[in-house]
Amino acid sequence: MSARLSPDSENRYDPPKDNSIQYVNQLNMNFNNETAKQVLIDIIRTVNQPENSKKLSEAKASAGKEMLLMMQHVFPLVMQLQTDVIKSYGFSGNREGLVQFSQLIREMERDDVEIARLRSQIRAIYLPPIAINTTNDILI
Repeated sequence: MSARLSPDSENRYDPPKDNSIQYVNQLNMNFNNETAKQVLIDIIRTVNQPENSKKLSEAKASAGKEMLLMMQHVFPLVMQLQTDVIKSYGFSGNREGLVQFSQLIREMERDDVEIARLRSQIRAIYLPPIAINTTNDILI
């Protein structure tokens, strides 16, 4: 069974009913830089929707500056929002689909500055910047 392009967008796919290897290979062949950018933009838009933004703000407030709490409260929300978006681009709506998507994005960001920038924006939601004082650090 193969994936079909949806009539509403040339970059979106109707996944087959099974999770066949053929489907995964077809998805990877059809997933290009422009599609990747659009998915990342859609993720950012979804995160910025008022109801999602409110949930994330509340989660961040409860986590404070504690990285462990950020990973417990904020990270799962962002991952769920990403999963919701990538499903409409043909990825499975589970951890496996999110891992596939993330691997593709990491590969593409090496050669595309815009993909790297968009991915960094998303990561900044759940990974706050860490100030490192390199003059006082001792590397062993």
